[in-house]
Amino acid sequence: MLELGEVLGTSAQLAVVVGVAAGCDILRDDAGLIAAIIMGVAVANMRSFDMPARRPFFETLVQLVIGLLFVSISATITPASLRHLVLPTIGLVAVLVLAVRPIVAALATPRTELSRGERAFTGWMAPRGIVAAATATTFSATLSAHGVGGASKILPVTFLVIAVTVAVYGLSAAPVARAVGVLNKPRARTLLVGGAPWVVELGCALQSTGLDVLVWAGHEDERAHIRKAHLELAQGELLASATGQGAQLEGVTAVLLLTDEDDFNALASTVLRAGEEGEVQVYRLGPPSQAHGVVAPFMGGDILFADDLSRTALAARYADGARIIARPADHHPVPDGSDLLFVLRGDGHLEPATRTAQPSPRPGETVVLLSQGRVSTPR
Repeated sequence: MLELGEVLGTSAQLAVVVGVAAGCDILRDDAGLIAAIIMGVAVANMRSFDMPARRPFFETLVQLVIGLLFVSISATITPASLRHLVLPTIGLVAVLVLAVRPIVAALATPRTELSRGERAFTGWMAPRGIVAAATATTFSATLSAHGVGGASKILPVTFLVIAVTVAVYGLSAAPVARAVGVLNKPRARTLLVGGAPWVVELGCALQSTGLDVLVWAGHEDERAHIRKAHLELAQGELLASATGQGAQLEGVTAVLLLTDEDDFNALASTVLRAGEEGEVQVYRLGPPSQAHGVVAPFMGGDILFADDLSRTALAARYADGARIIARPADHHPVPDGSDLLFVLRGDGHLEPATRTAQPSPRPGETVVLLSQGRVSTPR
């Protein structure tokens, strides 16, 4: 269900862009496209302009417009218009693929953080598409009307360049990535939100299993503790952008909301689950009781760990000497007095224990446990 506010907002923005583009076209022919591009660059760099990262209605509209553009271009191309153009266009594509793109990438990436393999892959990938099609559509008819030689060939050549480059790069992307060493296996990437000592220890335990772990904390002393533990620290604005504007958590497969603020955990869980549309698993700690928090006791979502392992109970157990450890699952994966927190499956999927589901570890997998606290020794 699309929100009315988003539809109206998108319609208003489109009206402004169309109005400015039309005004520029009145002043000078074909200036509307350039004006729209300049507007986009200017608006994107305005700090006071709040643009959500994900807008389903706008994304759907753009896909429809792009599809209509390519259908329109294809409808104007006939076999006769391609006569005597195929071989020259293949030569043009060879120059673009083998010379132009590698040279541009080599000049643009020498002082970046990209590895040699990543730079090589960047120099290979450059499929032509919407920009080339839009530019050719905009100018070819006008140039033909003014009798410019060869103008009638612009659109057919552009069509062939798009088709060939998309085919070449689409078929070669995986082999080339494998050859230059940038083809990575899909990995689970877990974002831990919170900076308490037990959260940092949980991050270290998960990282020791080979899991890709990212940690976010608001206080500087907590962030210093995270750095000291050699955990990857998320950027300060990551969570604010995701919860406030619906930004995608790039590469993150699971979010664990583990702060001491029950209401924050509950509200962030709701916002992230809505913004990510099921692409990211979001879990939160439960409040100590129904009396804690204004909204936390009444919000839904997946609540981590067993009923008796709330936020305060877990912190108390940790303060009493309990520790978070990762160990291989054997015939007795959960020792007496310990609590199962997570199971790392053989395919790298991290499955948490929640109040509604307890995962069953299998031999060969890894379990993350909260060990038993200090045991008093009788005198």
